[in-house]
Amino acid sequence: MKKTKILCLVLALAMCLSLAACGGGDTTTTTPSGDTGSTTTTPPADTGETTTPPADTGEDTTPEPPAEVDTRLAADVYTAEAFDAAGYEEKSDEIYDLVLGDFYAAYQEALAEVDTSVRAAKMAVAEAKFLEAAMGVPMQNNTGGTGISRVIPRSVPTVTWGYDQTYRGYRNLLVVNERPLTPAERAEATTLWSSKVGTGEAYQALVDWAAEKGFTLADTLTFTYTATPTTWDTLGTAQATSGEVTSPTWDGLLIYNNENMQQPGLAESYEVSDDGLTYTFHIRQGVKWVTSQGTEVGEVKADDWVAALQHSCDTKAGLADLIYGTVKNLREYGTGEITDFSQVGVKALDDYTLQYTLEVNAPWFLTLTGYSALAPMSRDYYVSQGGKFGAEFDAAASDYLYGTDPEHIAYCGPYLITNYTYQNTIAYTANPSYWNPDNVRIKSITRRYFDGTDPLFAWNNFEEGTFYSVTVSSQVRPIAEQKASEVDPSKNYVEAYGYSSHEGTTSIMNWNNVNRYAHSNLYNDPSAMVSTKTVTDAERTAAAMLNQNFRLALALSYDRHTYMVNVYGEADPDGQMTNSYVPGNFTTLSKEVTVDIAGTPTTFPAGTNYGEILQAAITADGYPMKVWDPAGADGAGSSFGFDGWYNPTAAAEYLDKAIEELAAEDIEISTENPIYLDMPYSDYDTTASAAQQAVKQSYDAAFGGRVIVNLVAAGDGDTENDSNYNPTDGYMMNYDLGGLTGWGPDYGDPQTYLDTVIPYGYECIAWGLY
Repeated sequence: MKKTKILCLVLALAMCLSLAACGGGDTTTTTPSGDTGSTTTTPPADTGETTTPPADTGEDTTPEPPAEVDTRLAADVYTAEAFDAAGYEEKSDEIYDLVLGDFYAAYQEALAEVDTSVRAAKMAVAEAKFLEAAMGVPMQNNTGGTGISRVIPRSVPTVTWGYDQTYRGYRNLLVVNERPLTPAERAEATTLWSSKVGTGEAYQALVDWAAEKGFTLADTLTFTYTATPTTWDTLGTAQATSGEVTSPTWDGLLIYNNENMQQPGLAESYEVSDDGLTYTFHIRQGVKWVTSQGTEVGEVKADDWVAALQHSCDTKAGLADLIYGTVKNLREYGTGEITDFSQVGVKALDDYTLQYTLEVNAPWFLTLTGYSALAPMSRDYYVSQGGKFGAEFDAAASDYLYGTDPEHIAYCGPYLITNYTYQNTIAYTANPSYWNPDNVRIKSITRRYFDGTDPLFAWNNFEEGTFYSVTVSSQVRPIAEQKASEVDPSKNYVEAYGYSSHEGTTSIMNWNNVNRYAHSNLYNDPSAMVSTKTVTDAERTAAAMLNQNFRLALALSYDRHTYMVNVYGEADPDGQMTNSYVPGNFTTLSKEVTVDIAGTPTTFPAGTNYGEILQAAITADGYPMKVWDPAGADGAGSSFGFDGWYNPTAAAEYLDKAIEELAAEDIEISTENPIYLDMPYSDYDTTASAAQQAVKQSYDAAFGGRVIVNLVAAGDGDTENDSNYNPTDGYMMNYDLGGLTGWGPDYGDPQTYLDTVIPYGYECIAWGLY
């Protein structure tokens, strides 16, 4: 999804269908010494004159540079007012070229390929360069681990791209009222579903199966959310925490059913030209735009997709660039090379005919039609709320109301947002004007805010019947093991109902900030999460972070297993752990392919997984990371379920190399002169804080005092998000370590992940760039 950056609030146990977990504890802060002993030398100004050097007397007359230590707090110097916006982009380009130039060159070669198998193999080679740059360490996917649930599996779409299908799919989620399902019942339902795929009968078969088992089905849902939406404008965000809450308010051109087959949505039909460059959609007539109160404000027209795509570009929120280079001239408009949006490849041929013109043949384009990058927006309603287009767009204008709250958007989807209470509740009610009301089984949805303070919040709500699923975390497990099951009183809840969820395709990464400016929360509250580092400390950190060996030392010293134990307990701590950015089983070669790996032509047979090629490239380049286990997933191979990065011996070796290289730049790193690194700390959440303490301890053990991690307490989840998730500009990212965000796919090509790490790609923000 351009995807919308996915937040894992460092594991606050957010219970939704995917069993995503997040977390928080005690404050431990190591205060920098202030006097680091570093030296800086200011070169003389270039006057344009030629100067004559002094005569060589045989003696070294070069004066020693004065020791300059700036003990001012970095937070007092690196302020919003002092930020050099003009030089920031140029500096970002320079840093990107330095740290990711090899990846970018290899990736451009892969993008030029039209053969899908050769393209995938070359993208794996390119990703190897990206992982070797150690911009962070892979963490986990958003599924996996042990769960207990009343949801009938496969009752909603399970396509691996786009969160929108999932959240709009809740309209038909099948949840039994009586008790959780046993693993055997889940397997039986899944087998039944498999037998009906492709017939259009799978959903009704699951409904009938539930009735035969004596289950009744819920028509209301309650689950949680963990991050306050920053906007209600679907097209003005690339953050899942905002986009997912508005997803049920609109419909796409095409819709996935629970058999993962696309069905007519707001488009009744479509045609694709023979060359694959023109897509023409015929819009359903009579669909209404309404307000949150259900008041009609217009009819859905083809032009609403034209307005939406222009608005998405105008917001600069990072969503539209998902299809930069795909929709004709969209990149050029988004980057300002052209200002006339009529030159972009989206047109309303008439009120009910919409046409996209592409720059390249993109067979995956149809998979985007239910995703927010191609969502509609009522042009008339947007303008009525102060909205403007192009150079006139100004989200800060006093009369601009669009997307500021649920009452200032127009709805054409299955639900209206009828109540929003800050850090409390988001409530949805079935839209009475929805074009397909018979396709909405769930009549109301309530989402409850979880602030991370109660590790049993999800369990308590689940036990009382409010939530329909729960993750068996380290705190939940001992409680669930004390509760006798309904199906067999001799078995507890974990024994009777616990199941391992499927591997997901969301890749959550723990990023490093290689261009840090903010040392307090410049995004929202500069008085929050203030770093104790001095200006000199910050300068030394910045130099270290630009060193690849230093970043590798960080990545390989992160004890992810112990982190997971603190979150999930000893039973299945590594169930969610991933080791690559693109999941290794995301795609396979359809034919034999030969690609160059470290200067050697290497052949891979048809059926080879992406992860196997990725591993071959990393190994050939001489790096120790294990990203693919050929024995994983019962012999099918997997990049999940093991820790292929933690290697304190190699980490120490990389740190020694970094210290030697940085010494050549007159930067001493020692126990007397350590590098200080700030990491956001979820002190409000006992689960996450324990895990973060474990991370700090693994760094401390690997670095022996030469690198010191400061845990910077957040106080609450929204404040922490303001430090490392909510900022829309890289300079506002307030951390050195711990930008824990992720990405999920939008279509079935590795490009859907790797486009996020090119210049101006969405994850660049996490590194302090752009």
